[in-house]
Amino acid sequence: MTLFDNMTTVAIYTTLTVIILIWYGTKANPFKIGGLFIKELIVDRKYALLFFSLILILLCNKFEMRIEKHITKTYDFSRFFQSIEGSFVANVQHTFQADWLTTFLSFMYIVVLQALIIASVGIYTYLNPNKVMFRAICFAIMFNYLIAIPFFLFLPVSEVWHQDPNVSFLMLKVFPDFENQYRALSGLDNCFPSLHTSISVTIAILAVRSGIKRWAWLCCISAVIIIFSIFYLGIHWLIDMCGGLALGTFASLMGIRLSTVKWSLRGRRGTVVPPAPVSYLREDAK
Repeated sequence: MTLFDNMTTVAIYTTLTVIILIWYGTKANPFKIGGLFIKELIVDRKYALLFFSLILILLCNKFEMRIEKHITKTYDFSRFFQSIEGSFVANVQHTFQADWLTTFLSFMYIVVLQALIIASVGIYTYLNPNKVMFRAICFAIMFNYLIAIPFFLFLPVSEVWHQDPNVSFLMLKVFPDFENQYRALSGLDNCFPSLHTSISVTIAILAVRSGIKRWAWLCCISAVIIIFSIFYLGIHWLIDMCGGLALGTFASLMGIRLSTVKWSLRGRRGTVVPPAPVSYLREDAK
């Protein structure tokens, strides 16, 4: 039943999934789009600056975990969360548990979410020449992490399986070495808000806004499945999900807002001026 042997396996699955998602979202050659992405990084300084800023923010999540090791914590809000929602997660897990579902949801949790982020960058670079949606996805993902990281540092909430003896960490069935291979990217007490929820919701909202119907349907369905997986696998509390929904909605709206305004150089510094109406998509994508 083992699906992931190590992070190399995760990387291979993610690469293949990204290729399939980009093809599905654009109906174009994914490698051509990859070449376009590299070209944009080279010729467009604003594009490159925004993309590398996104990478820097993602790396901050790893630095947060290093900083966290030096912070002495004598409290954990997981008991408080459990006192509010009781056995919700345990009931979900026991009701639906099946080997095939564990494999599928683990794949969605580990591979598909990160593949959706990467594929979104490629799809919006190709189908959205004015780069509005590219800017929106970059800004929105950055907002997700910038807002979540302080919560991870100062509001520790342990994963459900670590607190509730009636809940199992089902991920270990398909990724036995998860704690050694993947845990460095996913803190044990970094539960609130749920980034898997917030990012999947962000991607779905932006996909709907993009006007690419087939991509919007896929992202919305994926968001529902990923949110279900956080409970089924025994990782997040219901309150984590609620926080993630709020964060994802806010981040996506801010991403759209920042991507569709320009700063006036003629008027007062800092004046935000709405742009002229723009067409989000290439003609062949409508």
